[in-house]
Amino acid sequence: MNGVAENLRRIREKIAEAALRVGRKPEEVKILGAAKGQSTEKIREAVAEGLTLIGENYVQEAEKKKPFLSDLSLTWHLIGHLQKNKAKKAFELFDLIETVDRIEIAEKLSKLCQKTGRRLPVFIEVNVGGEENKKGILPEALPELIRHIKDLPGLEIRGLMCIPPYFEDVEAVRPYFRRLRELRDELQEKFDLPALTELSMGMSHDFEVAVEEGATIVRIGTALFGPRTPKK
Repeated sequence: MNGVAENLRRIREKIAEAALRVGRKPEEVKILGAAKGQSTEKIREAVAEGLTLIGENYVQEAEKKKPFLSDLSLTWHLIGHLQKNKAKKAFELFDLIETVDRIEIAEKLSKLCQKTGRRLPVFIEVNVGGEENKKGILPEALPELIRHIKDLPGLEIRGLMCIPPYFEDVEAVRPYFRRLRELRDELQEKFDLPALTELSMGMSHDFEVAVEEGATIVRIGTALFGPRTPKK
């Protein structure tokens, strides 16, 4: 079984190949280590090879790990659903929140920004597949949400994020990635949002297709770190 360093090298190679296939520059794509259920030792191995973005699904998991990684220069993203009662703690722990999907959360984060004088970059999570079991704003409701959020003090809308339906055939997921890119482009123009540039899409099994469709951040977990540590 390959180690984290070898896994990261292969992921970078695949990203470069996918980017070049569609005329993109490989350096346009950032790798985020999706660290849910992964040890701090494995995170350190990835950081030693140049990884700088870490994503956690749960506020409490990030809270446990961060003290053991405080000597590292890392940017922490929340990539899991954010409950309103966890907003303050998430605000304190994370550098960027990828999963804003409703006005109540955006308003709560904005109030925290105003209290502290901080500016917080956020992504809007979009349920591109319209799946009932998935979080995220539906595409048709996205413009109205953007309209509400774009002028909230302290928040900077930097991108869109999605978790599309899972298909064994990765080509079947391509239309969903393409749709997120189209939504980003439409919103940029409609609301004059030049900072809305990021597309967080693609995970271990489908990130190459995501890169071909314009991903700027791919969230890689098991393909980078290996299997998650089972919960005790």
